[in-house]
Amino acid sequence: MDTSVISAHFDPRAEERQSATKTFWRFTVPQFHCHISEITKSELEATKDDALRRKFMSLIADLPLLMMNDKIRDVAKFYLDAGIFPLRYSDDALHVATASYYEIDFLLSWNFEHLAKVKTRRLVNLVNLQQGLRQIEIVSPLEL
Repeated sequence: MDTSVISAHFDPRAEERQSATKTFWRFTVPQFHCHISEITKSELEATKDDALRRKFMSLIADLPLLMMNDKIRDVAKFYLDAGIFPLRYSDDALHVATASYYEIDFLLSWNFEHLAKVKTRRLVNLVNLQQGLRQIEIVSPLEL
């Protein structure tokens, strides 16, 4: 899961997304082996609001953490060099690279601008093929 899935759980500004995320968390998460990456945890820990940060940490407390390494950083650089993600969204490249490296079937995101869209999925999987990595699906929680 990327950060958007966890943050949507507590974001009342997008009521439908929040409701869908809570439903997803309650009924879908228990059916899968869900993980978060070190980059997701770091982004959540950087939340300035202490109460909200504690809620985030509580929600993810039982999820296994996928650690960063040099290979993941290299794969993220391939995505950036291929123009899949602009440099200012390098964390998105790291989310995808982590999922690809650990052979995660689905990267979950509410980020429809840079992640959960057909063009990104196709380009990522092209780079993955070139790099000897397995193809992945980048989907919203609604798709599971």
